[in-house]
Amino acid sequence: MTDIREHVLWLLRGGHAHIGFDQVVADLPPELQGAQPPGTPHTPWRLLEHMRIAQWDILEFSRNPAHESPDFPDGYWPEHDAPPDADAWERTIAAFHNDADQLQALVADPSLDLLAPFPWGEGQTLLREALLVADHNAYHLGQMIVVRQALGAW
Repeated sequence: MTDIREHVLWLLRGGHAHIGFDQVVADLPPELQGAQPPGTPHTPWRLLEHMRIAQWDILEFSRNPAHESPDFPDGYWPEHDAPPDADAWERTIAAFHNDADQLQALVADPSLDLLAPFPWGEGQTLLREALLVADHNAYHLGQMIVVRQALGAW
C-alpha cells in the first residue's frame, strides 16, 4: 500500500487532475503581467504573488511556532497590480518553487507525524496545511488560466 505521504506529495507537485504551476505561469509577456481584463478581479501578478505569500505563510506556520502571519486579507495580496520591476515575476516564481520544495520536504519527513496537531495552533496538522496549500494553489491557478484567456495569452 502506498504511504499517505506519497499521495500528498503527488498532489502538491501538481499535474494529473490539476494543471501544473509552471505550465500556467510560463511565457506570459511582461506587458500582460499587470493587466486586468474586464470582468476579472485580479491581474496575473496579483494572483501569482498572492499564491506565493499564502504558501509561504502556511509553510512558516507549519514549521515555526513563532511565525506571525500577515494581516488578513490585505497582507496576503500585493499592493500593486503589476510587478514592481522587470525581474519580479521570475523572482516570485523561484520563491514559490523554493517554498513548495520545503513544504514537500516536511511532508516527506518520516519523523514528522502528519496527523499530530501543532502545539502552537488550533488543531492544525501538517496534513491539513499541505492539503490547504494544494487546494489554494489549484483554485488560483484556475483563476490565472481564466485571466490569461481573457488577455489572449493562453
